[in-house]
Amino acid sequence: MDLQTRILIVDDDEGIRSLISEFLAKHGYETAVAADPPAMRELLGREHFDLIVLDVMMPREDGLTALRQLGPDAPPVIMLSAVGTDVDRIVGLEMGADDYLAKPCNPRELLARIRTVLRRHNPPPRAIEEDAPVPVEADSGEGLHFAGWRMDLGLRLLFDPANQLITLSDGEFRLLRAFAEHPRRVLTRDQLLDWSRGEDSDHYDRAIDVQLSRLRRKLAEGEGGQDIIRTVRNEGYLFVPSVAAAQPAK
Repeated sequence: MDLQTRILIVDDDEGIRSLISEFLAKHGYETAVAADPPAMRELLGREHFDLIVLDVMMPREDGLTALRQLGPDAPPVIMLSAVGTDVDRIVGLEMGADDYLAKPCNPRELLARIRTVLRRHNPPPRAIEEDAPVPVEADSGEGLHFAGWRMDLGLRLLFDPANQLITLSDGEFRLLRAFAEHPRRVLTRDQLLDWSRGEDSDHYDRAIDVQLSRLRRKLAEGEGGQDIIRTVRNEGYLFVPSVAAAQPAK
């Protein structure tokens, strides 16, 4: 494991902080701990971290409030909570968490979740030569095309016009799919939540703002992705390009 991979553990329980920190350190991760969200923000302001393990139930400022205040450039977050209901999990995910785990949890399960989230956010390098795009041939045959971009719905992959893979979380991919399947029309937050999360999910407006901010940032990393999703003031969001379904292979 790369010792430069740094994980910040935020929990008001000193015993849990120590347990998680020591376990992850044994598996090659560099860790730091914070007892509350203000200490977390102080560390984030002066150090780099690749992932945050954030407790929900903390006095004064809870983890969901702290999550909501994280900016679009924050590292991925795994939430831990002694309240493990579906509603709490959905709210956490919709607010931008990458995963949600009920406490008490098996440290090995937490380790597996951390590895999965890190792989999703930090895919292995593909370039053979510096700055040289590498074609990716993966294609399930079920996809959508817009402005030179390609969404492979079967493999849940997104490629920019240079055929470079843009790594999205599951929530970001579902949100982009909701946009791409309803192009050139203004969509409200409620519609986006229904189409990206399902009608049974709790509506949490701020969650869409967080997901959109992250999705837009990742689209901007690709070629010509700066103006794919446009904000329509007081109404919602507009997916600008036209969309075409992938042609079946002959």
